[in-house]
Amino acid sequence: MLSCDICGETVTSEPDMKAHLIVHMESEIICPFCKLSGVNYDEMCFHIETAHFEQNTLERNFERINTVQYGTSDNKKDNTLQCGMEVNSSILSGCASNHPKNSAQNLTKDSTLKHEGFYSENLTESRKFLKSREKQSSLTEIKGSVYETTYSPPECPFCGKIEEHSEDMETHVKTKHANLLDIPLEGMDRVQCSGDLQLAHQLQQEEDRKRRSEGSRQEIEEFQKLQRQYGLDNSGGYKQQQLRNMEIEVNRGRMPPSEFHRRKADMMESLALGFDDGKTKTSGIIEALHRYYQNAATDVRRVWLSSVVDHFHSSLGDKGWGCGYRNFQMLLSSLLQNDAYDDCLKGMSIPCIPKIQSMIEDAWKEGFDPQGASQLNNRLQGTKAWIGACEVYILLTSLRVKCHIVDFHKSTGPLGTHPRLFEWILNYYSSEGEGSPKVVCTSKPPIYLQHQGHSRTVIGIEEKKNRTLCLLIFDPGCPSREMQKLLKQDIEASSLKQLRKSMGNLKHKQYQILAVEGALSLEEKLARRQASQVFTAEKIP
Repeated sequence: MLSCDICGETVTSEPDMKAHLIVHMESEIICPFCKLSGVNYDEMCFHIETAHFEQNTLERNFERINTVQYGTSDNKKDNTLQCGMEVNSSILSGCASNHPKNSAQNLTKDSTLKHEGFYSENLTESRKFLKSREKQSSLTEIKGSVYETTYSPPECPFCGKIEEHSEDMETHVKTKHANLLDIPLEGMDRVQCSGDLQLAHQLQQEEDRKRRSEGSRQEIEEFQKLQRQYGLDNSGGYKQQQLRNMEIEVNRGRMPPSEFHRRKADMMESLALGFDDGKTKTSGIIEALHRYYQNAATDVRRVWLSSVVDHFHSSLGDKGWGCGYRNFQMLLSSLLQNDAYDDCLKGMSIPCIPKIQSMIEDAWKEGFDPQGASQLNNRLQGTKAWIGACEVYILLTSLRVKCHIVDFHKSTGPLGTHPRLFEWILNYYSSEGEGSPKVVCTSKPPIYLQHQGHSRTVIGIEEKKNRTLCLLIFDPGCPSREMQKLLKQDIEASSLKQLRKSMGNLKHKQYQILAVEGALSLEEKLARRQASQVFTAEKIP
């Protein structure tokens, strides 16, 4: 025997049940909540489950059976049926979340359902979903053909507001979300998509804002780090650093207060006159090297040395940033001992670092290298700003010293080495001293050598008996006590390690050299000043 779920009538066979159901399916069904009519049974069930699930649940909880009015077009007699909604509260919430836009949004202002094909297409899947959830749930108790469910207060599908009664919820939806109720059925998918896209867009904007904020913070930190590294953080210059570091030495017990005051007075006098106090200078090394190579260094075939040059090392006032200034002092010490530069240097003395900064600022004011001046805010005095080959070039050019810059902008040998750099320096020094002497003391000034983060001074080059090359370099980071070891009568080979740099020791990505070539006429100086408006350098390779 088969029993009809609509009216409870029993039939003996499945064909009879199908015929019986046709009667119901052809009948006019009326929604008991909003009086919707003109839809078939499946559509009506889905309408009640989605649009009135709170009301239906409430009434079933209190009345156990809800009456649904229906009739045929031929007679208007009302009939009643027991309608068991086979869902509990957890199932309903699952269904509601699965169809978030198919409840109150599908009602127009007159509370009628616009029943398009969408409903009949999705009703089967909705019921399958409910049935599968129903089988998995142990919360529902079967009593006859009715499922008892736990009552949950109705929740607005649009804003999530909870009302005490379903009538209050209907009023809330119609008054607060009337604009949404006007949306036609065919626009529901677009509304859902639009809402999702808007949410995704908002989330993406928030993520982008956080990323920009984080990126901005990192950029600021990196910029501040670079400012500190290159001395542009307004933390003072040579004088302030010298005094601060001497105070630290006193506090640590490494300098007596009397020494502090003496050195402070010497510094103030030096700064007032603009001359270097000579406390970091070591002289006579070129002469000592000449003696050493004459009498020792059996593994060296030939060696070329620059003209006489003094070594200057960094002091407490410029430690960490003064290498460019110290290398300029070394180069200038050689030029001042060369008669070829008497006319342009006019009896200068070695300037102190603040004086060198002032001289570079004067060159900027003359019109040299406006781009470089702008990058350094047109100011060096009172800062710990680094300088490089370009600043040394414009300073020497402003003094009418002829020089040029060569960029070795990439490696020219295996394992990141720069054989072309070594060959260029060899050609520079070996252009003088033709013949067979082992030691050649040239009249060539030393070479300014720049790489990322540091600069040094090349004072010669060795050619080993196996034909390999080794540069001889003065490093401003090497203190006087180490350099003075080279002044001994019998120099130990180990003392030369601080000078010798083989090809494998110079493996920075890029190198830049500045070489002095003579003196400039006034016209040549003006031409080079004009050319420095767009700074260019020779590139190898």
